[in-house]
Amino acid sequence: MSFPNNFLWGAATASYQIEGAVEGGGRGKSIWDTFSHTPGKVYRGDTGDVACDHFHRLEEDLDLMAELGLGAYRFSVAWPRIQPEGSGAANKAGLDFYRRLVDGLRQRNIEPMPTLYHWDLPQTLEDRGGWTSRETSERFAEYAGIVYEALSDEAEFWITLNEPWVASWLGHEAGVHAPGRKSTNEALLATHHLLLGHGLATERMRSENREGNKLGITLSLSPVRASREKDEDAAKLVDGNVNRLYLDPLLRGEYPKDMVEHYRDVSDFGFVRDGDLEKISSPNDFLGVNFYMRHTVREDASTETASFPSVGARIVIPHNARKTAMGWPAEPDALAEILVRVNEDYGPIPIYITENGIAVHDYAGPDGKVNDIERVEYLDSHFRAAHDAMENGVDVRGYMVWSLLDNFEWAEGYSKRFGLVHVDYPTGKRTPKESFRWYSEVIERNGAEESS
Repeated sequence: MSFPNNFLWGAATASYQIEGAVEGGGRGKSIWDTFSHTPGKVYRGDTGDVACDHFHRLEEDLDLMAELGLGAYRFSVAWPRIQPEGSGAANKAGLDFYRRLVDGLRQRNIEPMPTLYHWDLPQTLEDRGGWTSRETSERFAEYAGIVYEALSDEAEFWITLNEPWVASWLGHEAGVHAPGRKSTNEALLATHHLLLGHGLATERMRSENREGNKLGITLSLSPVRASREKDEDAAKLVDGNVNRLYLDPLLRGEYPKDMVEHYRDVSDFGFVRDGDLEKISSPNDFLGVNFYMRHTVREDASTETASFPSVGARIVIPHNARKTAMGWPAEPDALAEILVRVNEDYGPIPIYITENGIAVHDYAGPDGKVNDIERVEYLDSHFRAAHDAMENGVDVRGYMVWSLLDNFEWAEGYSKRFGLVHVDYPTGKRTPKESFRWYSEVIERNGAEESS
């Protein structure tokens, strides 16, 4: 099962999840520093203060990427490292760290794929309203311009935002991610201002006229299925909240009418100003798709048990679905389903799978090896699903496995392991897992072995 010759195989990480050194090099405080240090917010009180200590172990991690044979490395830039207060002049030490990273990737023939925002908003901006304030969109464009000017000669692929749905709804309605707000209206405000930030940042970067560079955004997308016939309306609303509330403004220049109507008692969408949607829908060179699961849903009006309280629905796990260590269903055909749907409803557009992976209860055995055969089976089945989508006309150009390293898994702390490389957190020791060896072979042959 071969992929095109120019297919980009890679791996992904995020700044707060791996870097550590939260006070190193002039870095300012982020909302995740504040959130993780708030008692009861993160499992066992874990924080990203040290994480994988990637900031100090950069060369070691670059060598691991080279050993793996990566064609691309998707990383995120920590906004507080660049602008400790969220505005103003660039912090030279912060930019220098990412210059070293990008230079190290280029020396190893690995394509850098920077993401400008993976949820670590400077706390100073949050204190002024964060993503519920239009000012943050404007500051984000300013920050994007600084990083782009510094690194755009060496980095071809640029992602503005990672998963704005998660930042908006888990951070502003559910309160389980930073900044920990609990307001549907604020989640809608954050949705718009994140998308506007993408539009303004894209405009700012395009003004540099760097030929050959490609700009895009990464969305977390999930196909939605009704558990029963009477759950069809709930499933449509979940799809509207999770998928269409982002795809429609980005790729059609409008918010979905049914969702605007659904939220009319919460918001009149008066935060949308003339010209906003034109900026948000300015053409992208590619769409990043993060995929982890299909949502099978039932109606549920209870604010206590609903997974999506603003649309009255909860997730149910199909009885025959294999579950990951996160409790998520592993249904690889759902990846092909969402890719084909995006292509048919919004395409054609080049797509990079910018995250996909599985949490496994990994451990190092007596021989020191980590035999994560579950991860191998999961990735193999999802690579095949992506290949199926490509055979059905979807323009998939690359696949970034989540994640290169075990890391700080947000509200789950260090209790969940997604990495191709095992990290012993007390010592920082890295141990490539069986999946690391297997993925290296996939990259070398540019595809998977035939199914037996």
